[in-house]
Amino acid sequence: MRWIVVPLLILVPLGYVLISADQSRDGGAEQEALAAAKHMLPEVPSQLLRRIYQVPIPDGTVGDAYMETNSWDRSSFYCQFTTSAGGLDTFLAQIGTSRSALTDGEVAISAAQARAAGWSFPAGRAFAGEHLHQVGDKPDHDITVDLNNPEAPVVYVVSTVNFQHGFEGG
Repeated sequence: MRWIVVPLLILVPLGYVLISADQSRDGGAEQEALAAAKHMLPEVPSQLLRRIYQVPIPDGTVGDAYMETNSWDRSSFYCQFTTSAGGLDTFLAQIGTSRSALTDGEVAISAAQARAAGWSFPAGRAFAGEHLHQVGDKPDHDITVDLNNPEAPVVYVVSTVNFQHGFEGG
């Protein structure tokens, strides 16, 4: 009996440690690969990313994609999705603005931001946009909406946390 119990007392915990270490290493590699991505990932971003960057994507969206970039002084979250007219209104309300606050004809996303995400905003389309600069620890949002199809607007958002000025709002 001793020859069965003693090896089990050693091998079972050792097996558990080896499996846990392997899973932990794989999880870190996956997160590192996501953070290092230099292109839009064609999927809905995680709840954690949406919470950190305060981008409330409504239910029922299609064509979702996102990308995150980080540097010493700034982190940016690029996100796009297609929603319904009601979904757009819900999104804008949850982010703290409304459709009437959008400026017709404005592309609020800079050329550098668009290049980073691989977006293009060609002339002749019905764009509307807004810059939401917030104080404190809240990220700034640059929002551009393609309203060419009013029943299926495409939303482009760049949410930026600037560490250069700290969280004092600036």
